[in-house]
Amino acid sequence: MPPPAHGAEYERLREVYDRKRNWPRWGPYLAERQWGTVREDYSDDANTWEYFTHDHARSRVYRWGEDGLLGLTDRHCRLCFAVALWNGKDSILKERLFGLSGKGNHGEDVKEQYFYLDSTPTHSYMKCLYKYPQQAFPYQELVEENKRRTRKDPEYELIDTKIFDNNEYFDIFVEYAKRDVNDILIRITVANRSDKSAKLHLLPTLFFRNTWAWTSQIEKEPFRPKIERQDGENILRIEHCHLEPFAFDINPMDGTDDQVPEVLFTENETNLKKLYNMKNEYPYVKDAFHEYIVNGNKDAVNPLPQGTKVALHYQFNVDANSSQILHLRLYCLADTGNMPQKLNREEYNKVFDERKQEADQFYESIYAGELTDDEKNIIRQAYAGLLHTKQFYHYIVKHWIDGEEKYLMPAFPEKRLQTVKNSAWQHMWCRDVLSMPDKWEYPWVASWDLAFHVIPFAHIDPDFAKSQLLLIMREWYMSANGQIMAYELNLDDVNPPVLAWAAWRVYKISAVSKERRDRDFLHSVFLKLLLNFTWWVNRKDPYNKNIFSGGFLGLDNVGVFDRNKILPNSMEMHQSDGTSWIAFFALTMMNIALELAGGKDELPMNGAFQDMSSKFLEHFIYIVDAINKFGGKKNGCKYHRFFGDSWKIECPTRSGQMMSLIEVSREITRRITNIFKCDDQGRRACHGDDIRFQKDPYWRDLVLFHEYFHGDTGLGLGASHQTGWTAVVIRHIEDMAQLRANNSKEKNE
Repeated sequence: MPPPAHGAEYERLREVYDRKRNWPRWGPYLAERQWGTVREDYSDDANTWEYFTHDHARSRVYRWGEDGLLGLTDRHCRLCFAVALWNGKDSILKERLFGLSGKGNHGEDVKEQYFYLDSTPTHSYMKCLYKYPQQAFPYQELVEENKRRTRKDPEYELIDTKIFDNNEYFDIFVEYAKRDVNDILIRITVANRSDKSAKLHLLPTLFFRNTWAWTSQIEKEPFRPKIERQDGENILRIEHCHLEPFAFDINPMDGTDDQVPEVLFTENETNLKKLYNMKNEYPYVKDAFHEYIVNGNKDAVNPLPQGTKVALHYQFNVDANSSQILHLRLYCLADTGNMPQKLNREEYNKVFDERKQEADQFYESIYAGELTDDEKNIIRQAYAGLLHTKQFYHYIVKHWIDGEEKYLMPAFPEKRLQTVKNSAWQHMWCRDVLSMPDKWEYPWVASWDLAFHVIPFAHIDPDFAKSQLLLIMREWYMSANGQIMAYELNLDDVNPPVLAWAAWRVYKISAVSKERRDRDFLHSVFLKLLLNFTWWVNRKDPYNKNIFSGGFLGLDNVGVFDRNKILPNSMEMHQSDGTSWIAFFALTMMNIALELAGGKDELPMNGAFQDMSSKFLEHFIYIVDAINKFGGKKNGCKYHRFFGDSWKIECPTRSGQMMSLIEVSREITRRITNIFKCDDQGRRACHGDDIRFQKDPYWRDLVLFHEYFHGDTGLGLGASHQTGWTAVVIRHIEDMAQLRANNSKEKNE
C-alpha cells in the first residue's frame, strides 16, 4: 500500500500500486560505473579493475549494463540518456565519473564532486548536481599522489588538488520532470561560479544499451534499434522493438533565438582497432564523440543522420557568475497521435514548477516531529540519495561463465569452474531495478545492505521496499539450499542474517493501521526465510552445539584476517557475533510467526504458526544456553525496558557520568545526527574543516552520506554516496526532534 496521505505524488503511488499506470518506468536506473565490475570481467586472474578500466570504458561496449553521468533510463535499460561535458582543456570527454581502484592508502574511491538533491518515489521529479572544473581535470595527479601516499596520510581527494579554488568551475544541474508516464522533460542548468567568462561543450546524449551483439537469446533483437533525424525535423525519432516509438526534441539553449545544436551520430560498438589492433566491424564506434570533440577527428562520426548513440553538441560561453538553461524532452509518439509536439518555455516551466511543488508537498507530509530547516534539508537529500541509487542490475551467471568469444570475452574453461567466483550460482538470473549501496563504489546488489535500505524506503514507497525483499529471496536469486547471495564480488560470502528483521520492520512501518497490515507479504517472506534459517543451522553450526561460524559477520570493516576464507589445518572459527546474529534471527522469526498465528485483532488463530513460534523460541533458548556456558558471569546487557532507570552504566567511558540504557541510546543518536547537522559555526563534521562547506553558498547546504566516519572527528570516509546505509540517519533525526518536542511539552506543563 502507498503511504496514507494525500497529494499528487500519493496519487501516483496509488496508481502504481493498483497497476493502473507505470510511473516508475523511467528513472535514475543508469549505473555510474559499469567498468571494473565482476560481471564485465572475463580475465584469467579475476582482476576486475585492470581487465575493464576507466580508460577502456569510453571505447568498449559493456555486456551487462550501461553507465553515464547524471543519467536516466527505462527499467530494462534499453534507452539511456546522460550528459557529457568538455571544458576545452581535459584530455578526455567527460562521459562518466572518474575514480581509483585500491591504490596507495585507500580502497576503491570516486574522485568527483556530485550530489543528489531531490527525487520523489515515482521519479516524477528529480534533481542532481555535478561540479565540473573549468581547468584540466587532474586525472594523472590523482592517480600518482594517491599511489604515493601511505596509510599514515589522509586520502588525496579532488578537492585537495585546488581545482575548485577561485571558483573556477561549472555547477551542472540536471532536473527531470514527468509530464506523463512516458513524457519526460529535462532541464539542464549550467552555472558559471567564477568571475570570468568560460566556455563549455555540453552534449546531452541518447544511446541504446547494446543488446544486439551477443549470442544469448534473452534480449536478442529482431532488428537493430536506431535513432534518426529526418530531413527538416528538429526531433530525433527512436525505434526499438521493445519500446514504443519515441521522440526527442532538439531545442536551442534558452534565449539563443532558435540556434539549434550540431547533432552527432555514431554506433554503440567497441573500437576494436584502438583497443586490440583489430578491424572494426563498424566504421563508427562508441568513442566517436570523444574523437570528434577532443581530438578534432571529423571523420569519427557518421555523416548519415542515424545511429545507436546520438549527441546534441552545444558550444557556448557562460558569462561570469551567470547561468544558461537548456530544456529537452523525451516522449512517446503514440501519446501525441504519432506527431511531434513541441512545447514552449512557459509549458516547460509550468511542469517543472508543478512537480517541484508536489515533491515539496510530499516530503512535508512525511516529516516526523518538529524539524529545523537544516534537518529537513538533510532528510530530503538522504531520501534523494536513496532514490537516485536505484539501478538496473543485469547478471545471468551461467551466460557470464559461457562468455562471448566473438567479443574477446572467453568462456571459463571447465577445469577452472571450481575456482571461478560465483560458479556455484548458475541459477542466478538478475535483470531488475534494485537498490544499490552506492552506484559508483558498489554498483551491484548486496543483500545485507539491502536490508538497511528498505527501512527508510518503507516510509516513502513501502511497495518498493517489500518488492525488493521478496525479489532477493526468489528462486532465481536464492540458492536451492536456502543460502542468500552476498554480493557480486563473491556471491558465496556470508553476511549477517538481517533480512528477517528488515521484513518485520517494513511490515510494521508500512501499515496504515494494525488492521491493514500486509499479512500476505509477511507470510510470503516468512516461508522464504525458513529456508535461509535452515541453511544457517545446517551449514554454519559445524558441531551442532548452537555456536555459529560464518564469515563477515561483524560491523567492523577491518579484521585481523579474512573471515570468509577457509582456515588452514581443518581449524574452525566460532564467532560470538555470528552466534548473536542467529539468536536475533530466531527471535525475529518468532515474532513473525506469532503475528501470523493470529488470535488477536479479530484474526482467526493459526495453530501451525503457533507451533513455529514455539520452535524459534526454543532455538533461541538453545543458543542462549550455549553462550552462557562460555560466558561466565552474566554481563548485565539487557534492555532498558526491563531494567528501567535503576541500572546505569558509565557513558562515555571514564567520564564518571552514569546513564540509563535509554539515555545511552539517546546520546549515541545525538552524536550520529550531529555528524550531519550544522553546528553554530555552520560546520558539518562529515565534511571536515573545508571552508567551502561552511561558508560558500554554493556548497554549504550540500550533504554527502559516506560509508563510514572518522571516530574522533566525524569526517566522512569511504564511499561518498552510500545512502543505502546512511539514510537510516533519517530515523535518528526524527527521533531527536520528537524528543525535543516531548521535553518542550513537559516543561510547558
